[in-house]
Amino acid sequence: MSTPFYVSPQQAMADRAEYARKGIARGRSVVVLQYNDGVLFVAENPSRALHKVSEIYDRIAFAAVGKYNEFENLRIGGVRYADLRGYTYDRGDVTARGLANVYAQTLGTIFSSAGEKPYEVELIVAEVGAAPEDDQIYRLPHDGSIVDEHGSVAVGGNADQISNYLDQRHRDGMTLAEALKLAVESLARDTNGSERTLTAEQLEVAVLDRTRPQTRKFKRLLGRQLTRLLEGDATAATAEADEEE
Repeated sequence: MSTPFYVSPQQAMADRAEYARKGIARGRSVVVLQYNDGVLFVAENPSRALHKVSEIYDRIAFAAVGKYNEFENLRIGGVRYADLRGYTYDRGDVTARGLANVYAQTLGTIFSSAGEKPYEVELIVAEVGAAPEDDQIYRLPHDGSIVDEHGSVAVGGNADQISNYLDQRHRDGMTLAEALKLAVESLARDTNGSERTLTAEQLEVAVLDRTRPQTRKFKRLLGRQLTRLLEGDATAATAEADEEE
């Protein structure tokens, strides 16, 4: 009778973590930055059907990289959690911190389970506050840990290089146009140091805008408005908002 192959628990967890990290790194990056009026989400995503950035609740948005079907299941679960909690208690009881804790429990359980593979996803949950100091950004890696981020954060692809670039250049009080320019510059940098040109058609961009009069602060930046912002027109967001009203 053959002796079963033994793998230590530490090695098994290390192998699962490496498997998940490799899957996440194959995806294109997502960048999240604070600016003076809210939180900006920018993803390199030419698809108009499969979103990496989505609204969860009034002041909360979600961004993810990795396997689409896996993070889409998590997004749907987050929306259901938020709707149920807001309906049962109060809309103000739905917070990014509470949602991050729910996602952490789910990802942690899956990662530590020997019966299924770990999720190949990394998430960002953000909430816009009444003032910049009240904004909340949480990054959730594949193992269910929670990292409280400030200013800027990048996940997926060459996230380490992008994060270093953002840390050196991001500052408090940036306008939307300035933050968008910085985010696109960071995404356009390849690992070998060369730079690409990213157009509006290759980007998925959204904001949590604290200045919006609506209860729901999430808004996608599309078409003419996005093109004008990429060209450096700082008045594009205001002009588009006036047109909507």
